[in-house]
Amino acid sequence: MAARGITLETVDDFLTPTLRGLMPNPSTLTDMDKAAARLVRAVVGDESVAVFGDYDVDGATSAALLYRYLSAVSKPPRLYIPDRITEGYGPNAPALLRLHQEGARLVVTVDCGATAYQPLAAAAAAGLDVIVLDHHATEAELPQATAVVNPNRIDDRSGQGTLCAAGVTFLTVVALNRALRQAGWFRERPEPDLLGWLDLVALGTVCDVVPLIGLNRAFVAQGLKVMARRANVGLTALSDVAGLNTPPEAYHAGFVLGPRVNAGGRVGTADLGTRLLTTENPSEAQGLARRLDDLNSERRQIEVTVLDAALAQIGDGDPGDVVFVAGTDWHAGVIGIVASRLMERYRRPACVVSLTDGVGKGSGRSVRGVDLGAAVIAARQAGLLVSGGGHRMAAGFTVTSERIGDLRTFLRRRVADQLGGQAPEASLELDGAVAVQGATPALAETLARLGPFGSGNAEPRFAVIDARVVHADVVGSAHVRCILTGSEGGRLKAIAFRSVDSDLGRMLLTARSRPLHLAGTLRLDTWNGSTAVQLVIQDAAWPN
Repeated sequence: MAARGITLETVDDFLTPTLRGLMPNPSTLTDMDKAAARLVRAVVGDESVAVFGDYDVDGATSAALLYRYLSAVSKPPRLYIPDRITEGYGPNAPALLRLHQEGARLVVTVDCGATAYQPLAAAAAAGLDVIVLDHHATEAELPQATAVVNPNRIDDRSGQGTLCAAGVTFLTVVALNRALRQAGWFRERPEPDLLGWLDLVALGTVCDVVPLIGLNRAFVAQGLKVMARRANVGLTALSDVAGLNTPPEAYHAGFVLGPRVNAGGRVGTADLGTRLLTTENPSEAQGLARRLDDLNSERRQIEVTVLDAALAQIGDGDPGDVVFVAGTDWHAGVIGIVASRLMERYRRPACVVSLTDGVGKGSGRSVRGVDLGAAVIAARQAGLLVSGGGHRMAAGFTVTSERIGDLRTFLRRRVADQLGGQAPEASLELDGAVAVQGATPALAETLARLGPFGSGNAEPRFAVIDARVVHADVVGSAHVRCILTGSEGGRLKAIAFRSVDSDLGRMLLTARSRPLHLAGTLRLDTWNGSTAVQLVIQDAAWPN
């Protein structure tokens, strides 16, 4: 903790983060009071409200949170999740105008809308009020809306720029609840339990990979406790389908539940995840959970195909400051995941573009020190994109096929400028070194107290020195499992995920008791009532 800048004054908030200690006044966010006032009018006036979400986990949890709150205090809003393939990301004018024709007087966009200039102008011209709840990077000019609540808008001074959309939506719900209380709305009605929906906020926060510091840390720590109570029918069904039978941790939210919620928007029906998170019908929840689990398996197969094609396109050469690949009819639902895989493999920003009929849908993922969202916005301002936006670590865009080469050049120059001419360096930061016999369950239990882990609070990584592989085999479809021993004895289970075809996997499988230095994280492994420690291997090196 000391090495991570945690002081004696901040240690309690770090180890036991609470909303009481970290929750800001929602009114510190620009336009929050305007948004709350307009929502109060809608609730008190029994207006028809629509929630326009996004198809990823952050969008689904944000939409579900606002849906549950409005249903509790008034009547359920209309939910609208655009189709990834036919409509693309964010508000579009035809959908907004159709919602207006169906009776909506207010639309609240969640996890989108920050740069939807033309669609929101069309809505305003038709007399439809729109509130934008977003966290993506903005420009000086904002879209025409009743309120734009976004801690990353240029004139916001709240200091909450690390929030994801689910966090912004929760603060909005808190502000709305306070305003309704002041208006006397709860004199004859019970106030809803806002803390009971922190499981949604935690899921969105982890899956959107925002830094788990400050308020985000409290959201996740408290939200995982709520998730463990299994009160959300949809999350309970999804946990059961996924075989999650232990108290959930941030890892489960990010790598077990999140991908399944995402699967509908990637390769199925866009609103499946939101429907799962809002239903109160156990039978419906079970059906939706099974469908999402099947779609997630389908998504994996599609992802492998696109990733193989992308790697073949890159070849053995240097991919440059930005890994940039484009392919015809690559499934647009997996390009973001493939971009993540390329970013992890090459340790530099990666963009993947799917081209269909001369138009490319692109998705990018970044590394620390490179603001990819700002680079994409700059490309749009330079006339290279049809549309585009994002935040520091992720971005999306639409580009015509004839501008692909110009865009690739522009992004590489932009990233090179951000890096000051230095190439992104592939490196792993280590928190310490430990021998095999020192990797004990007690140590793993102590380290676990530093959780929840994620962006901004990485799981501690150690060098396990002078280890020998006494057994190695392949488990699952691509994982390498090992038994390690040290120079002074001891045994340690280890696994390297998705490594069988990599240099790391081949190294582990052929080590034959040669000494190795390994880098990875130590996790408790409970099986059949016994608890041991396991090393999750991330890299290896022969001793000099």
